[in-house]
Amino acid sequence: MDIKEIQNLIKFVAKSGASEVKLEMDDIKITIRTGSESDTTIVHQVPAPQIAQPVAAAAPVVEATVPAAAPAAAAPADEDSKYITIKSPIIGTFYRKPSPDKPLFVEVGQTIAEGDVLCIIEAMKLFNEIESEVSGKIVKILVDDSSPVEFDQPLFLVDPS
Repeated sequence: MDIKEIQNLIKFVAKSGASEVKLEMDDIKITIRTGSESDTTIVHQVPAPQIAQPVAAAAPVVEATVPAAAPAAAAPADEDSKYITIKSPIIGTFYRKPSPDKPLFVEVGQTIAEGDVLCIIEAMKLFNEIESEVSGKIVKILVDDSSPVEFDQPLFLVDPS
């Protein structure tokens, strides 16, 4: 995760009002604290462990000031290698419908073509239509409606056959 992705995550969650968020991945730990006079983000990048080196190695710390934060959704694991995974191209809020009174864009079992709109991702008050880059049949929808999504998070599984 590079600094741009961290900044985008901070911008996305800025208005949630959470007091503390911790995100841990393989090589990075992020803690975002808010609600005090100075809101801070602490990023710990942990080097990959080596066989002869003890686990308690020192980690560099990066601190940045942020307005607010919220928890990020964890990316689910790939279900089956024969399916194509459609991933989120941006950080935002995932919506399955164009508006609350309209029908869903796609449902499980529906056949889709290249260029069909699958969902909308709202990022900073902009609604981005996410179009399919493949043709096939929707096998599984991996994200709930109105849920936050991360960059490159799996959204749909498509059977291309």
